[in-house]
Amino acid sequence: MSRFQIAGALVLGLLLAGGSSSAAETIRVNVANMAFTPGEVSAHVGDTIEWVSTDFVMHTATARDKQWDITIPPKGTGSVVLKQAGTIDYYCRFHPNMKGRITVADAAG
Repeated sequence: MSRFQIAGALVLGLLLAGGSSSAAETIRVNVANMAFTPGEVSAHVGDTIEWVSTDFVMHTATARDKQWDITIPPKGTGSVVLKQAGTIDYYCRFHPNMKGRITVADAAG
């Protein structure tokens, strides 16, 4: 085996060994019939929450602690990347009866 082959094998081994941390995920919340489904989700810091609407009216996903305010167009999507651990309650500004909760843990891995 040449020095280059040995070095390549070592680099590959280090890359594989360092792959223990999980990649960020995208978590989908459906927006249909004037409701967020599921109403509660669990996620990690770095994950993306994606709201996908099949409703014919505009909605928002507005964090009660003012971390974010996402507009979800009719039959469209909106998303946010989670920046910190904690529990985030959110609602639709246009339809305040629409509520959801995201429990965010520290980054996976």
